[in-house]
Amino acid sequence: MKRQKFIILLILTLFCQAPMLYAGQSAKSDSLSNKEKGLVNIAATTASGELTKLKDALNKGLDHGLTTNQIKEGIIHLYAYAGFPRSIRGLQTLMAVLEERKAKGIDDPLGAEASPIRNDQPKYDRGKAILEQLTGIPEKDPKTGYAAFAPTIEVFLKEHLFADIFERDVLSYAERELVTVSVLASIGGVEPMLKSHLTICLNVGLSEEKLRQFISVIESTVGKKESLDAQEILDEVLSDKK
Repeated sequence: MKRQKFIILLILTLFCQAPMLYAGQSAKSDSLSNKEKGLVNIAATTASGELTKLKDALNKGLDHGLTTNQIKEGIIHLYAYAGFPRSIRGLQTLMAVLEERKAKGIDDPLGAEASPIRNDQPKYDRGKAILEQLTGIPEKDPKTGYAAFAPTIEVFLKEHLFADIFERDVLSYAERELVTVSVLASIGGVEPMLKSHLTICLNVGLSEEKLRQFISVIESTVGKKESLDAQEILDEVLSDKK
């Protein structure tokens, strides 16, 4: 009888604790991983041109398991938002960090190379399809705004940014969007684009909690002003969603 009571009590205890255990696992999975934080740090410091901070961010990212090719891909990706000079300086800094680590006996994994793109569809159509997948909104004609005012840049955007760059597979869409919003938050003055890409972040599976943590990383990496500006835009995005 006592044994039966003990078993029943044990089952009830485990049953009551189960939601808390599950909640703890959910909270953990809902947090930015060290690799994701590494991508944010690297993108933000590359975009802001703070090479001393970038060296530290690169070392931490490598220590936390980012491969050389993942970091390289992130720095290549961000040139579309911060320009070739920042991207190239980032790559040069990565090269120096890898040499320093190699001299210390640290053998950092290269990681997977980008797969060849084997798609015979026109690049504009591929880029358009990827953008629609990211935003969840079908592209409509006639074009308006900047796309109507300067059609050439709209073509470049579809063919190069969303086909040539987003179509590559070393980083996921979510990881590419983390890199993107990190750059936009760091350079400032591009609030409409930051709002658009924070919305895309939600569409590609990044949670509200992860985006709030992203703001915290921007504060510690770039500065208080940049984080407050980004927080204001994120609040707008979350308000619009609700």
